[in-house]
Amino acid sequence: MEYEWKPDEQGLQQILQLLKESQSPDTSTQRSVQQKLEQLNQFPDFNNYLIFVLTKLKSEDEPTRSLSGLILKNNVKAHFHNFPNGVTDFIKSECLNNIGDSSPLIRATVGILITTIASKGELQNWPELLPKLCGLLDSEDYNTCEGAFGALQKICEDSAEILDSDILERPLNVMIPKFLQFFKHSSPKIRSHAVACVNQFIIGRTQALMLHIDSFIENLFALATDEEPEVRKNVCRALVMLLEVRMDRLLPHMHNIVEYMLQRTQDQDENVALEACEFWLTLAEQPICKEVLCRHLTKLIPVLVNGMKYSEIDIILLKGDVEEDEAVPDSEQDIRPRFHRSRTVAQPHEEDGIEEDEDDEDDLDDDETISDWNIRKCSAAALDVLANVFRDELLPHILPLLKELLFHPEWVVKESGILVLGAIAEGCMQGMIPYLPELIPHLIQCLSDKKALVRSITCWTLSRYAHWVVSQPPDMYLKPLMTELLKRILDGNKRVQEAACSAFATLEEEACTELVPYLAYILDTLVFAFSKYQHKNLLILYDAIGTLADSVGHHLNKPEYIQMLMPPLIQKWNVLKDEDKDLFPLLECLSSVATALQSGFLPYCEPVYQRCVNLVQKTLQQEMVHNAQPDQYESPDKDFMIVALDLLSGLAEGLGGNIEQLVARSNILTLMYQCMQDKMPEVRQSSFALLGDLTKACFQHVKVCIADFMPILGTNLNPELISVCNNATWAIGEISIQMGAEMQPYVPLVLHQLVEIINRPNTPKTLLENTGTTLQLFAGTAITIGRLGYVCPQEVAPMLQQFIRPWCTSLRNIRDNEEKDSAFRGICTMITVNPGGVVQDFIFFCDAVASWINPKEDLRDMFCKILHGFKNQVGEENWRRFSDQFPPPLKERLAAYYGV
Repeated sequence: MEYEWKPDEQGLQQILQLLKESQSPDTSTQRSVQQKLEQLNQFPDFNNYLIFVLTKLKSEDEPTRSLSGLILKNNVKAHFHNFPNGVTDFIKSECLNNIGDSSPLIRATVGILITTIASKGELQNWPELLPKLCGLLDSEDYNTCEGAFGALQKICEDSAEILDSDILERPLNVMIPKFLQFFKHSSPKIRSHAVACVNQFIIGRTQALMLHIDSFIENLFALATDEEPEVRKNVCRALVMLLEVRMDRLLPHMHNIVEYMLQRTQDQDENVALEACEFWLTLAEQPICKEVLCRHLTKLIPVLVNGMKYSEIDIILLKGDVEEDEAVPDSEQDIRPRFHRSRTVAQPHEEDGIEEDEDDEDDLDDDETISDWNIRKCSAAALDVLANVFRDELLPHILPLLKELLFHPEWVVKESGILVLGAIAEGCMQGMIPYLPELIPHLIQCLSDKKALVRSITCWTLSRYAHWVVSQPPDMYLKPLMTELLKRILDGNKRVQEAACSAFATLEEEACTELVPYLAYILDTLVFAFSKYQHKNLLILYDAIGTLADSVGHHLNKPEYIQMLMPPLIQKWNVLKDEDKDLFPLLECLSSVATALQSGFLPYCEPVYQRCVNLVQKTLQQEMVHNAQPDQYESPDKDFMIVALDLLSGLAEGLGGNIEQLVARSNILTLMYQCMQDKMPEVRQSSFALLGDLTKACFQHVKVCIADFMPILGTNLNPELISVCNNATWAIGEISIQMGAEMQPYVPLVLHQLVEIINRPNTPKTLLENTGTTLQLFAGTAITIGRLGYVCPQEVAPMLQQFIRPWCTSLRNIRDNEEKDSAFRGICTMITVNPGGVVQDFIFFCDAVASWINPKEDLRDMFCKILHGFKNQVGEENWRRFSDQFPPPLKERLAAYYGV
């Protein structure tokens, strides 16, 4: 097949007909077009027709030609490797010959097509592409230059990494200097492309760019006041990124850059202002921030504060003039997907073992532009981080402004003042305390402002001061605040309801049992909100109820509270279908409620338990049919199973032994056996948590499965997946306690991995990990090793020397509790079996013993025996020399408590 391919006239008409039909708004027409397009993909030269329409058929209208190119782009994405060579070559040459089409739409389409081909690993197989595009930049014809630059910008965005690797013989060494030449081009569009191309290589510290860094920065400064907003935006973006990677190069010019960014943050063009505003956010993360900014605060703070006002367009988008909208149903796309946080057994530390949710936010194109990043949000975020850098030194710049704003007659101005007050809460808390006794009552008054947007921001700001409110006598601020917030939960405006519910959840976390006296009143409001709320806010209401249960715990277990709370929850539970994602927040909420109510949840537990088991079973079955016939059946959403396992954990924890009959009558253990082997870590994580909880609640049912479960637990002791590992470790410890000496055959399956984990802190990699969770893993591992050693000392004690030192350091920081108690009994038992194993690290053991505030009497005796035994063994003289190495508090403590 030569490049001289000619379409068949009839075929061409047929394809044009299809392209026309696919622009029809009718969905059934679109569906039949989709099918026809799929069938046409059987014909090797179908793609030739598509490129022909895009590049050669100038008689057609542009939207049709562009659409042809976009369909071709999708075919390239899906089937490129099956294209015959001739077709591929024809498409490539047509693209390059038409990059300069006179129509901007066609140029852009050709550019996208080129990039898509390039991203299919084709940069290597299309060696002439980059040289050709770079050559076209020098074309006399504006369209050609602009088209080539557009394509290059897309390639730089998509393939920055491979462009900077040896695979392509480092084309950037040529490209970057070339791009820099175009910073001074007469066309604003070209200048903008040039900066955008180079910007792709800043964050990766690309070598070719670093060689030219000074000329790059010089050229950027030359464009600083470009009349084209797109160019200014790219200049600002470049400076923000350079701040992160080449601060050293910016430092000499820092004063001027700050001045410049101050101007740009007030740019007429909102996109430019937003890019510039990011500069303050990024600068605040740099150690040098304070030094650089202190002399500019007088100018900067008013600019940021000014940026925090709603713009007129914001107010229109937010329907800021609509006060009552509670009866308007939510549009479904407003409801952002929620991501369930899997249950992590918080072991000795009482923090949540929750790792931050990865940002799973797909690019949601929602109509609510307002929820997107804008000047107001960026200015507020910048003020927040700067308050954390400057602390109270910021207040002299803020307080005079706040005075004017907070009492301003215009609501938009007053609203921005309340936002400012909330933004500085974390950083300037100490300095704000003297003003809070008059500010908090003023804010509580603002909760009944006639403007909904003022009421909603006030909810948020008050939640940022909840910690202080709770630290004062309850009648002073807590009670009035709670009273007003509960009224706002029943506000007629949905945005206010949402803000009040979230703020109330924060207040609950801070106040905990302080709320107990007001429980009836709180529940009254929350239950009433059930009948009032539209879809989106219901989800937040579940969270507020779950948080309440977590905060007041067993105080919720009173017949009158249960009567109020459970019927509406169960009613929602009954109307929701098994496939409804709203089950997630409801299940999470019920899990907290079940844990808090304990035996009070008994009347409701059976249907809840049954449904959870069904959800797990359903998901596993869907997974099986999907694996058998992937093209026929979709893979299931495993979140349903994860949330159900977590609620079962909550039930086991809350009901304790009362769950025994439910377990007896169900196949939950068989299902768990499958879940524990699921390839998704979160599923395993939740199933190990449930295993531990069932082990504590009704071991007789778990015991028969131990031989099957233990090998799986052993293979999950992999610290790379920290939460999975954590829960598996905890379950092993709980099982050991129940099994006693019968644990013996299983010790070899787990002991070596546990010892390996506890010795892992020496690897530098862990410094980068989430330290809280990592420490929790080490402590959890130490406890489990101790428990194993307690029930099987003969098996574990021989390894003492390999773990005693990290074991002691992991447990010295944990407060006295049951788990710590069983672990230390284990270590004492092992020392008795193998005293030699502890000799070299005895000082660490002494230190760990001293970390107990008040051990139980018999545990204290064990400590005494070991300490005195060691002292007698080495003799007075050696003991004195040994104990002289102790820090004084340790020495005093051991002498006082154990007489050594």
